[in-house]
Amino acid sequence: MYLHDLTIKKFHQGLLNKDFSAFEITEAFLKFIKEKDKKIGAYLKVMPESALRQAKDVDLKIAAGESPPLVAGVPLAVKDNILISGESVTAASKILEDYQASYDATVIEKLRSLGAIFLGKTNLDEFAMGSSTENSAFDLTRNPHDLKRVAGGSSGGSAAAVASTQAIASLGSDTGGSIRQPAAFCGVVGLKPTYGAVSRYGLIALASSLDQIGPITKTVEDAEILFNAIKGKDPKDSTSFDYEKQQASGGLQDITKLRIGIPKEYFIEGLNPEVKAAVDRVIKDFESLKFKITSISLPHTKYALACYYIILPAEASANLARYDGMRYPRIKNQESRIKNLRDLYIKNRSEGFGEEVKRRIILGTFVLSAGYYDAYYLKAQKVRALIKEDFDKVFKEIDLILTPVTPTPAFEIGEKTKDPLSMYLSDIFTIPANLAGLPAISIPIRHLPKDKLPIGFQMIGRHFKEADILEIGKIYEAIYS
Repeated sequence: MYLHDLTIKKFHQGLLNKDFSAFEITEAFLKFIKEKDKKIGAYLKVMPESALRQAKDVDLKIAAGESPPLVAGVPLAVKDNILISGESVTAASKILEDYQASYDATVIEKLRSLGAIFLGKTNLDEFAMGSSTENSAFDLTRNPHDLKRVAGGSSGGSAAAVASTQAIASLGSDTGGSIRQPAAFCGVVGLKPTYGAVSRYGLIALASSLDQIGPITKTVEDAEILFNAIKGKDPKDSTSFDYEKQQASGGLQDITKLRIGIPKEYFIEGLNPEVKAAVDRVIKDFESLKFKITSISLPHTKYALACYYIILPAEASANLARYDGMRYPRIKNQESRIKNLRDLYIKNRSEGFGEEVKRRIILGTFVLSAGYYDAYYLKAQKVRALIKEDFDKVFKEIDLILTPVTPTPAFEIGEKTKDPLSMYLSDIFTIPANLAGLPAISIPIRHLPKDKLPIGFQMIGRHFKEADILEIGKIYEAIYS
């Protein structure tokens, strides 16, 4: 079986059938990464010793007669803003270049207990601030479908690793589309769970009211498997929920009776004609399956981007205040340059942070400052409440929402770096789900010609109703399998 054929489900079956061992597959992936990643740049760090050690442990347990969990032995990639004990975690920033994690993130702890294997840490936009992975302080990640184009961001490395067969699946984080947008650009599946469905403990914070860890996989079924492995209440994260209790308040009924809403605000001027045609085709596919399709309106969607780019920088400026050169030193052996504490802060933060991070810290500090808090931050929070109300209203009439993921396919490297606003617009269709805390998934459109760039469609569900969007996704995949 070739590595590109492996999904979590197929890997598990092969392990049970003794077609291969976990060690053999891990070794094959590590060899393939060494050959392939020179062109892609998906990984910031590969961890061969620990990965092979984990694989041996899985094989020993199977040899002893233990029944392996679904993710046991599965080689995974992990975004480099998620902590793995004893390994470096940089968030693709110079300021954390020498930082080593002293504990496992909860999602890592859960996956480790199930026998998952961590191949390495993947590239991202610095502190997850970006939509193309061009803001990384260390490397540029290229789209496996066209090396002249971006892989998306900020989880570009995680999406590119899966799309280029350098991992069976991966973990990313999504603050405004950072799982779904790169998944769409790279032609893989990306799930942003409901806010609070997955613990954020051990995730380097960007915007604490928006961040969420989720899976990037080859299939919707794999996304479901990985999500089920990491979801649930965590006493170390007060914003996390007991998922089973939340889900029990109205489980999935007859899947064919789910009503799908199409919001007119997502099919606007500026939407690439190829993207529109591809998503329209998906809508027709669901119509042919007798799903009820309804036109809906989310009137405050037009304010989502502006609202997001006030709330996110505000929270980021507060979260990144800890990087002051005291606890996470940046400057080495240059004490003579430091005259006082203010000097220490300025030199560390100016040399340690990249341009996009500085831009957002300055913007966030401004909107939180005296005299501007009410005019900007408080108003943005009120608009956020209106956006959530829009979703609450339409979910009384429909069960799911279908939209494009991105306004365009993957753009060329360097195309948007000089125009931050143009870059921000690439997240226009993904941001509302984060502001409302809703689950959303990006699924690659399967009927595109092979010479075309990948395009994804997005399904947004009610809070804690991941089952709905996952089941619909599996039905769509079954048509084109």
